[in-house]
Amino acid sequence: MTLIKSISGIRGTIGGKPGEALTPIDIVKFTAAFGKILLQKSDNKKIVVGRDARLSGEMVSNLVVGTLQGIGADVINLGLSTTPTVELAVPMEKAAGGIILTASHNPGQWNALKLLNSNGEFINDAEGKEVLALGESLDFDFAEIGAIGKETKDDSYLQKHIDAVLALPLVDKDAIRQAGFKIAVDAVNSTGGIFIPALLDALGVETVYKIHCEPNGKFPHNPEPLKEHLVDLSEAVLHHKADLGIAVDPDVDRLVFMMENGELFGEEYTLVAVADYILQHTKGNTVSNLSSTRALRDVTVKHGGEYFAAAVGEVNVVTKMKAVNAVIGGEGNGGIIYPDSHYGRDALVGVALFLSHLAKLKKTASVYRAELPQYYMSKNKITLTSDMDIDALLQKMEEKYKAEEYTTIDGLKIDFEKEWVHLRKSNTEPIIRIYSEGPTPDAADAIAQKIIREIEEIIQ
Repeated sequence: MTLIKSISGIRGTIGGKPGEALTPIDIVKFTAAFGKILLQKSDNKKIVVGRDARLSGEMVSNLVVGTLQGIGADVINLGLSTTPTVELAVPMEKAAGGIILTASHNPGQWNALKLLNSNGEFINDAEGKEVLALGESLDFDFAEIGAIGKETKDDSYLQKHIDAVLALPLVDKDAIRQAGFKIAVDAVNSTGGIFIPALLDALGVETVYKIHCEPNGKFPHNPEPLKEHLVDLSEAVLHHKADLGIAVDPDVDRLVFMMENGELFGEEYTLVAVADYILQHTKGNTVSNLSSTRALRDVTVKHGGEYFAAAVGEVNVVTKMKAVNAVIGGEGNGGIIYPDSHYGRDALVGVALFLSHLAKLKKTASVYRAELPQYYMSKNKITLTSDMDIDALLQKMEEKYKAEEYTTIDGLKIDFEKEWVHLRKSNTEPIIRIYSEGPTPDAADAIAQKIIREIEEIIQ
């Protein structure tokens, strides 16, 4: 059993002993702590709650809603929802904050509390530490009988989210309708099965083939939208001669496209394609995290903008986007952050912008993909002993490559002329993750293996 307490929320497996997994006791104490902190900072007592469709969702939701009422908060309960929908709902409700009940791409035995501030954005490092400290101390009082909060169930935000997407100036509903798209959707039996088909219908997509779109929480495959998990989607695209396949994770903040040939467009290239479209119409800067493809930089420069890299993690990307006034940003895992909508990864926004782009190009997805800058990524890791000083090891690698362009804002990333490599230590186990990218698969692999050999030499 596992319980991971981080600045972004509380994540763990269901069942087991308190403090060792995501048990009812852990859910209650951290929900109460976060709710107390929100109420201290706001005159508004409202807190928005929504969840994905995983099997533990109703149980966790009941605990969270009851606990928030117990500290005196008024809960706006969206029920089955998505992460970006809750992010939009918080400022729409002028709420003190929000909690999303989802373990994102983790398997079904996991769940989590994702914590949002009054802007509908993930809380920062300092706020996260404050929640963890208060939750462990239990140094707070619950409300007396006259001050217990109320619950309001609100199912209107599916339509409100879709309306907000359709209102974006660069979403071209007419072009999408005229394109006559036929699209297959794999929503891993979570809430994307409600939201994505509804959005496609509102956009005027001609035909939608639904695969695993029943929001019953019974994940038919590993919920992370990777190639090896999307065999059913590939078969459906080919069988129906669809123009495109769409896959999302359980909370609908990651977005992956499948081309008409049954091959993935590439999760790294979701952001690249959407940025290519945005930058044609809105000049400006872009941001992604250090482990994302260099193709975004190339596309940004082509359109006259400047690319910036952020440390891994959505809150870090958002902070950097605000600092450099980026017009589009996100992460290479299929996460689109479009400030004209809101500062959060949003698959619905990504779908609408990508389809607008593809409809106007009047090209197949595979033809367009071949026109984008071509890079290939390799992902490796080295397992070390628990007593190894990983920071010292990374410092030695930094010294070795001090003549190259590099950054240490998140581990060590070294930029070579045609390749890059990013070394990050795990926060939970003695591992160094090694991400590399090059113009060919062999080049990406070669630079990773070179770095691995050099690390092994240092260890010996």
